[in-house]
Amino acid sequence: MSLCYVSCRAGPGWGVLLWAAEEEGIPSGTVLQVYIKSNIEKVWIVGIPRAYRMPDSKNTKTEIPLSKLELIGSRRAAQKWAKVFSKYALVYAETLQDGLPIRDAPDNGARRVYRLRVGEVIKIIKPVDGNPAISTTGDPLPGEWFKVLTEDGTGGYCFSYRLKLFDHTTGPLNSDSLRQQPEEARDPELENVLSKIWVAEIYGVMLDEGNIDIETFSKHWGFLPGEETGVAKISLNDIDISFPYSAIRPDGGLSWYFEGSSLSMRLRSPANLSVQFNADDGNTGAGLSGGSRRTVQFVNLPTSLDDLIVQEETRREALFNELYIEGPTFSSASYGRLYLNEKQDFLWEGFERLIPSVIPSPALGRGRIEMRLFLPANLAARYNGAFTFRFKSINGIDIPVNFLYTIDSGGGLGGIRLEYVPDANIDSNNRVINRDSSPVIIYFYQTD
Repeated sequence: MSLCYVSCRAGPGWGVLLWAAEEEGIPSGTVLQVYIKSNIEKVWIVGIPRAYRMPDSKNTKTEIPLSKLELIGSRRAAQKWAKVFSKYALVYAETLQDGLPIRDAPDNGARRVYRLRVGEVIKIIKPVDGNPAISTTGDPLPGEWFKVLTEDGTGGYCFSYRLKLFDHTTGPLNSDSLRQQPEEARDPELENVLSKIWVAEIYGVMLDEGNIDIETFSKHWGFLPGEETGVAKISLNDIDISFPYSAIRPDGGLSWYFEGSSLSMRLRSPANLSVQFNADDGNTGAGLSGGSRRTVQFVNLPTSLDDLIVQEETRREALFNELYIEGPTFSSASYGRLYLNEKQDFLWEGFERLIPSVIPSPALGRGRIEMRLFLPANLAARYNGAFTFRFKSINGIDIPVNFLYTIDSGGGLGGIRLEYVPDANIDSNNRVINRDSSPVIIYFYQTD
């Protein structure tokens, strides 16, 4: 073996071997004396322990790739580090799932740094705490997160559900399945698709229109390719279905199929993914029957669903604060007194004249205000917004009553103008379609 000492920097010390030196038969976990670090050759020059030297050989040193040895410092410190490492020093793992990702943090949503091939062997460094991987049923998957190292030196974190752990002392590490498998060309387009979070198309529509329904967003409907589990999942308002598969294969252009299932996908644009499947394939949770082919669309949003929910909650809070600052106590000559508090609760006294034409008779005079309604452009030009009084009731069921509103902060007493909106005038996306043909209008004036 040729050892390079050109442009090498002396750095005596001790380290621990992470990946077995197969040619010399040195197992991982061995404490080694480090003589030189070669930045050009990207290797350590280390001493071969006597127990692993060939008989009559004068070669007492060897090269170890930089990524496969942990430089510690003193011999005592290295021995201490090796003792902690000893539980996993000989533990490696074989990949059972083609495309299984290694991530830069122990979390399903963390960035992928490497995609494993089926049968590929990696080194287990240690178990780490992380967010549990979730199955298609919503339950945590059995297994744990490990800090790992690939043969080419890529480090990261991998969940153990699709790994087969084994101990290795001597002999070749690569499994027969990996030796027989030709090297696959990288598929950067597939890696790009798998690196994104694909959500239901309706979320993109809501975002474009500025009508974010928090309740719908909180469902987190979308498409999960399931690299960690080998089970892809589609979750929408009318279906919940999973697809076990063995690998994701190219199908021409920007299309791929999930081997072992009827599932396929096509990238229509950088932010749009079309997914096809047979209705009777996979594990159907709801909404599907027969063998028809179905196509559903998913989008990649510029912001996460959780962040969009927070932004929408902040926007709604700001709208309510405008009402609260205008009051928080209002009076009407015909419809009583209205009290608001900072938590968006209300107390309304004297609204009997609105029963039952506007407010159903079981409604109590208290509840919560929800800023959940949206206005089309023609109404937004005339009103500040719309909201819902969610009344508590004597039968325990909340009663929603909707109003358009206008804030009058000009001269005089100031206050708010409310205009009743029947449920029939609100669509499924919480948008006020139009005014009532004979609207009930209430003027509330600010009082101390």
